[in-house]
Amino acid sequence: MTLQEYIASIQDKSVAIVGIGVSNTPLIELLARSGIRVTACDRKSREALGSEAERLEALGVSLKLGDGYLKDLTQDIIFRTPGLRQDVPELLAAVDRGSVITSEMEVFFQVAPCTLIAVTGSDGKTTTTTLIAEFLKAAGKTVHVGGNIGHPLLCEAGEMAPEDYAVLELSSFQLMTMTRSPHISVITNLAPNHLDVHRDMAEYISAKENIFTHQTPEDIAVFNADNAITAEQSARAVGRMRLFSRQSEPEEGVFLRGDAIISRKNGAEREVMKTGDILIPGIHNVENYMAAISAVDGLVSDEDMRHVARTFAGVEHRIELVRTLRGARYYNDSIGTSPSRTIAGLRSFPEKVILIAGGYDKHIPFDVLGPEIVDHVKLLILCGATADKIRACVESAPNYQGQPEMMTIPDFKSAVETASQRAGEGDVVLLSPACAAFDQFKNFMERGKVFKQLVEELK
Repeated sequence: MTLQEYIASIQDKSVAIVGIGVSNTPLIELLARSGIRVTACDRKSREALGSEAERLEALGVSLKLGDGYLKDLTQDIIFRTPGLRQDVPELLAAVDRGSVITSEMEVFFQVAPCTLIAVTGSDGKTTTTTLIAEFLKAAGKTVHVGGNIGHPLLCEAGEMAPEDYAVLELSSFQLMTMTRSPHISVITNLAPNHLDVHRDMAEYISAKENIFTHQTPEDIAVFNADNAITAEQSARAVGRMRLFSRQSEPEEGVFLRGDAIISRKNGAEREVMKTGDILIPGIHNVENYMAAISAVDGLVSDEDMRHVARTFAGVEHRIELVRTLRGARYYNDSIGTSPSRTIAGLRSFPEKVILIAGGYDKHIPFDVLGPEIVDHVKLLILCGATADKIRACVESAPNYQGQPEMMTIPDFKSAVETASQRAGEGDVVLLSPACAAFDQFKNFMERGKVFKQLVEELK
């Protein structure tokens, strides 16, 4: 089915789109201009939407705003925003009345004419997705990047060609209701995350599995052999299974031997690149490269992949060097929204760092973070809602002997200024909060941008 065929098939239907944001606004406009009756629903007030409300109404869109935005939905089709669970009472009631619940990404999987490559996991999704896209671009392919990064792709599906590639980063929220899987799937790793939204870890893992559950035997599924959860999942792969590993040498996949990244396929192996070819720091980025290589092996030449490795400077907010001031380096790792992400960031530096951590409480355990902070941090500056929880995890770590020094500074600006006052020649100041940003910021991107601005303003 093409995008135009899908639009034609719902021409006589009423449609509700939940969430007037970046991902859904192009869809609202497309359907409205196609003559479909569209109701846009959002918790924001009309005042908060500002001129956007008038612009959408001028297109013929009905608006349902404020606290009751989900009440009494009767439309034939309801597009769910990824952050909204499909089993909230209002959506369940709509289903009982005959509504069909879907999402922008689910429909994109129905209508996309090209090869779909998708990445999920707890950590490394964005970098791995970006690397796959950069590899394919280096090989001269036409690439469309979307999902959690890039921009919404559904509205562009009609312009895509069969020989193109769509490379997607998918969250557990997007995957929860997916009934189709990509041609090539990658799971970077899995660890506790988003337990403020998912009922439990089992539901979180189950959502992630939709990235490979609906594949065909001709498709490819890439798993992390070093992660207990993804290693177990690999045994249930429907498509052709590939593993990547730093700790072992799988029969089919990509692995590390000394400083060489090796690919093994059908019993034959070759060296793809050296770890020294990789410009961005951290052993976790070596893992991201191995995951990306596993996904495109056979589609991209080794030389093209080495070229990307030597020139790719990384993704914003991921161990991003902001500034060197008085001999101290400042790094923005605001993507560190979970303990495992922050652990990866800490392990990227040979020296002990000054760490700024803390943020919104996603109700995930910090136990594993404590020993790593003791091993890798010389001064811990805590702010945000989880400050006390992180302090407790450090103090209860088996290797804790009164170090590192810990300070709680609720104000983010003051936390950055304190780190600067304490940083000397050769020090590393690292923002890697181990938490989401919602207690003080709209998202981790805003937090990272504020951090960078504060660092640039330091005198």
